[in-house]
Amino acid sequence: MNRPVLVRCALGVAVAVAAPLATAQSWPSRPIRVIVPFPAGGGIDTVARIIAPKMAESLGQPLVIENRVGAGGTVGTEVVARASADGHTLLGAFASHAMNATLYRDLSYDTERAFAPISLIATVPNILVVHPSLPVKTVSDLIALARRRPGDINYASVGSGTPAHLSAELFNLMAGVKMTHVPYKGAPASIIGMITGEAQLTFTTVLIAMPHVKSGKLRAVAVTTRERSSSLPEVPTVNESGLKGYESVAWYGLLAPAGTPAPVIERLHAEVVRSTQTPEVRENLLRQGTDIVASTPARFAQVIREDIATWTRVVKAAGIKAD
Repeated sequence: MNRPVLVRCALGVAVAVAAPLATAQSWPSRPIRVIVPFPAGGGIDTVARIIAPKMAESLGQPLVIENRVGAGGTVGTEVVARASADGHTLLGAFASHAMNATLYRDLSYDTERAFAPISLIATVPNILVVHPSLPVKTVSDLIALARRRPGDINYASVGSGTPAHLSAELFNLMAGVKMTHVPYKGAPASIIGMITGEAQLTFTTVLIAMPHVKSGKLRAVAVTTRERSSSLPEVPTVNESGLKGYESVAWYGLLAPAGTPAPVIERLHAEVVRSTQTPEVRENLLRQGTDIVASTPARFAQVIREDIATWTRVVKAAGIKAD
């Protein structure tokens, strides 16, 4: 290779290295859109609105939450997948991001390859609650009863393919039991179904369940995280109380379009960590029943990859299709 060619190659490498650095140095140059693919007031919407102001303080630009709803969260997710990879459009992602990869065959984006993970923000345990008339107090009790009465126990969810549905079907699969799915249109309707006894159990969020547990209308049996939740340390896990290895974690995180410069991802991750360490944000997140995580991008990518593998197995075994 002659000298002019070597010089051109060296210049090409220098430009390739300098381009993302220059982008990172000038970023952010305008407000950052955080697309939340669910309605206002939901879990990821609330979490995004809690951390956004603190992140904006250091970044020098506001983080604007934009709700783009539809098709189980895939409409808003597609918006981010198609956005410019310049750090000015982010996705506020919920655990259903991984579930959707197994439920929808015609997604216009690749759930893993189309996005650059920034950070898990927090996780929230689902909690297994039962109607007081169901004669079970532990996971082992439930498994034994379900084996004696296959198909007789109804479980509520907020729709086919939702986290509550998949959590219950994972339980069915791992415990070798058959409980019957009763889908409702929304969390309030599912809780009414539980309180009236139309359904005998459900896997729902701590925030939704605990008022009814405290009133005695429902009984808490176990949380679905591998370790006990810091928000409910007195409630055992499914894993420790009868079904070894069971875990179903609802998580909230931030993603960017694939190709977003690494320095921008690193800065965003640092701001997530910083914001979740402030007393105000920590208090607000804990009030939502979450466990704060603020993971590395690599760990977030691993969680998404593992979730896709888990839910693919469950969806296939149960023959689940999205509503």
